[in-house]
Amino acid sequence: MLIALGASASEFWLQPVRFVVAPGSCVHLGRWVGQQFRGERWSGNSQRLEELAHLQPGGTRANLTATARQADTLQTSVLLKQPGTHMLGFRTNNATISMTGAEFTDYLRAEGLSDILALRQRRRQTTAPARERYRRCAKTLIQAGRATPTDTTWQRHLGHPLEILLEQNPYTLRPGAALTVVVLAAGRPASNQTVQAWLRPHAGGSTQHFTLHTNNNGRTLLRLLHPADILLSIVRMEPYAAPAEADWQSTWATLTFAFPGDKSPSRIN
Repeated sequence: MLIALGASASEFWLQPVRFVVAPGSCVHLGRWVGQQFRGERWSGNSQRLEELAHLQPGGTRANLTATARQADTLQTSVLLKQPGTHMLGFRTNNATISMTGAEFTDYLRAEGLSDILALRQRRRQTTAPARERYRRCAKTLIQAGRATPTDTTWQRHLGHPLEILLEQNPYTLRPGAALTVVVLAAGRPASNQTVQAWLRPHAGGSTQHFTLHTNNNGRTLLRLLHPADILLSIVRMEPYAAPAEADWQSTWATLTFAFPGDKSPSRIN
């Protein structure tokens, strides 16, 4: 499938209407694509969905893929029966885009993919057209009722090829806390990985943007000062395994959640 450059160079994220709901709520997962935590609803149909997973408090994992793909239009409303933190994961298959050498260079620079820029220079490919296959891995954390000390769903792995994890539950943190963000690529800590963070304040005002970088253990810190909805985004690229089909494989991953701060009804007293 050949599509425009702008559709590839954008974040894709899951956005519920509310991140904190009552147990038993049916939550629709909006699928959004855009930049700077602003965008429009993703127009991809059910054939693009590789997996929709629901990790529930207590450890149960439900595969919602077949239900979501029953019609051409994806069905991504999820019933959150149990109290606690729920994780939803959405993974697409590959789509393909072709670019001129100049377009691809501009794209790599805009996304901070300096390692691929350097590799193309070493290979003397800077003016060569590029065929890229790209896939999306999106996760969201939704709080249903109160959090409990034994609920660790928020830190579990989904097994995505590129995945963002947290080492603290944002629904139980207080303002000023540092949230540890972990990046895994193919299940291993990704060092020196750029992480883009957008914080949309609950009190209104401009969305804040921060660029973070992981250490040798694939970790970085995000300071949470005010209640906000949060989007974390990463991208990685590598040579495609079958050069006759494509030149590059990119993987985009996001994680959305809310930081309610002291106003959270889920706080543990």
